[in-house]
Amino acid sequence: MTAPTATHLLVVDDDADMLRLLTMRLTAAGYRVSAVSSAEAALTQLDIERPQLVLSDVRLPGKDGLALFDEIRARHPSLPVILLTAHGTIPDAVEATERGVFTYLTKPFDGKNLLDKITQALSLSAPAPVAKAGQEPAWQTGIISRSSRMAETLAEARMVARSDASVMLRGESGTGKELLAQAIHQVSPRAKHPFVAVNCGAIPEALLESELFGHMKGAFTDASANHKGLFQAAEGGTLLLDEIGDMPLSLQVKLLRVLQERVVRPLGSSQSIPVNVRILSATHRDLDAAMADGQFRTDLYYRLNVVTLTLPPLAERREDIALLANHFLLKLAGKYGKRLSGFAPEALKALSTAAWPGNVRQLYNVVEQVCALASTPLIPLALIQRALRAPSVQVLTLAEARQRFEREYLVGLLKLTDGNVADAARLADRNRTEFYRLMQKHGLTPGHFKALPTTASSEAVADERQGQVPDLKE
Repeated sequence: MTAPTATHLLVVDDDADMLRLLTMRLTAAGYRVSAVSSAEAALTQLDIERPQLVLSDVRLPGKDGLALFDEIRARHPSLPVILLTAHGTIPDAVEATERGVFTYLTKPFDGKNLLDKITQALSLSAPAPVAKAGQEPAWQTGIISRSSRMAETLAEARMVARSDASVMLRGESGTGKELLAQAIHQVSPRAKHPFVAVNCGAIPEALLESELFGHMKGAFTDASANHKGLFQAAEGGTLLLDEIGDMPLSLQVKLLRVLQERVVRPLGSSQSIPVNVRILSATHRDLDAAMADGQFRTDLYYRLNVVTLTLPPLAERREDIALLANHFLLKLAGKYGKRLSGFAPEALKALSTAAWPGNVRQLYNVVEQVCALASTPLIPLALIQRALRAPSVQVLTLAEARQRFEREYLVGLLKLTDGNVADAARLADRNRTEFYRLMQKHGLTPGHFKALPTTASSEAVADERQGQVPDLKE
């Protein structure tokens, strides 16, 4: 049985003959294969395109296979990795599997066994490449991207969709949390039942309880008939509680009871009604801070936050901006009855470097505005600048980016050590004189990061008390 040609495998081995053999065998089985000979090359390939599985030798030049796995796990937690070795031992295999490697095969390996293991790993990880405009599968309609971060989020979404676990979707406003919730519903066993979304911050507190749980005729003024709440409307399906961080505390208590007991009691009724609903929630708020301030219940948070999926802001997936802009342009040209051919190169560059605080929603609004005002088939830069009404982000040179990182790194260390240069230099693995030189380069002084000390614990502290730094010419 051949695998789908869209299934992409990354193979890593420094043995050219083995790399060629694996590539031929996997290609013959129907997989699309990228082959590299080092961990560093593998990480570069991961930045370019996220595969659905990584097959790596353990013995590699530079970083070994386990070190490569650790970096992959940090970047792509749901990406399965299979390790191969000619020097396998049982302790090695135990260590690898305990760290999260899918399986560990010893060379020479049986070809059929390898293909079986790959099939098993892919079935568990539910590969879900992000599609380009017009190519997305039905379950992820509207989610258009070539970003590896979005690919990772969608792969995790597809995995969690199989269960009934509550999922919290995090991300800035306009990143597409409701679209992701719909995608989870569409690929879940509940797809044939309703998907219902409610914005908890857009409905007044007095009405939100009735909207969620329903009410009986006469329960309050203007309650002229029985009303089913959204929990009942979503029976058998999925309920998205959008902007859950804005829900009043009084309703948080009642929602927690519904989640624990799986029943709702409409306002004005003495009868509880069983409900079978999968709960997704979404927020752009910092719920950790809200819990610390007593504005969000900790017990409710852990009920809702069984799994967290985070959508990256548009500014962190800039490779998607042109793709999305052209998709929106094609869609909106029809709405406005215009024949539009695309964006001028300067216009596309302006879009790609804009700040996008409103994320994908803001991009859609900008494209809609230029569609409405366009008088030529090609969208010019002037229309984009008018629609953005904001400066573009600065694109740094590599040297400037290094300078900025270095300064921010030094500031972070000095904050962490309360301005103690000796401790900061030790954390940076640099001698104190070199660390002072770096501080001088960036105009930093220890006194900016702490009050004057009351006791001198070291020579460095004594220097700082006097506002002095060592003579760098010595």
